[in-house]
This record gives sequence, C-alpha cells and structure tokens, in this order.
Amino acid sequence: MGIVLLYLGLVTTTLYGGTVPAYQSAVGTELGDRTLAEATARVEQAVPPDARAVSTTVRVSLPATIDGAGYSVRTDGDALVLDHPDPEIGGRTQPLLPDRVDTLEGEWQSGSPTVVAVSGTRGSVTVTLEAER
Repeated sequence: MGIVLLYLGLVTTTLYGGTVPAYQSAVGTELGDRTLAEATARVEQAVPPDARAVSTTVRVSLPATIDGAGYSVRTDGDALVLDHPDPEIGGRTQPLLPDRVDTLEGEWQSGSPTVVAVSGTRGSVTVTLEAER
C-alpha cells in the first residue's frame, strides 16, 4: 500500500509540477498567436473595395482571456500588437491594407465586444479598433 501511495504522489507531483503548467503555457502561447492572426484577418477584411466614400463597422470576436488573464490588441504605427501580462504570450503583426488606408488606430480590451470601424473617402481611409457601442 505504501508503494502505491508513493507512486501516486510522484506521478501527481510530476504532472502538476512540470507537465501540466508547461502544457498550459504552450496552449496560452498558441491561443495568443491565433488571436492575433484572427484580429489581423478581421482588420484586413473590414476594408471594402475601392469606393468614393466608406463608413462600415465589422464585429470582431476575441477570446475573453488568454491563459486566464486579460489582454489587449492595440495599434502601433501600421502594426497590431497583442499585449499580455505573460511575456511569453503576445506578438506583433502587420495587416496587409490597401495604400488608401492612411491611418490605423485604436485598441481592443479583452472581455468586451469589439469592432473594426472603417471610414473615409477614396484617397484617405481610417481603420479604427474600438469597443462596440
């Protein structure tokens, strides 16, 4: 009986001391990468074909948390950046936008409904990340 308890104790310690946390960290990193890729795709898809004037809003679904913590997706120049409390989770990507898009701005906070708002004229379009109103 003592050997069985010792074995169970070692297996439990191994799983919860190393294997499970490492797996959770890998899952968090993967979810962060997927979230940033999905956000980038939605921003790219929100810009309609060339038109005289544009005013559109596209809803974007994001996970409420990544690895149990809140996060944000913000713009930095012409890039999207995922910020997370865990330094292993996050990233930066540059959406492929038409030349007529001259401004990419705004920020999304996890846990709240988010949209991409696109507005402007043929030669000057602004893409904004914002909370849904």
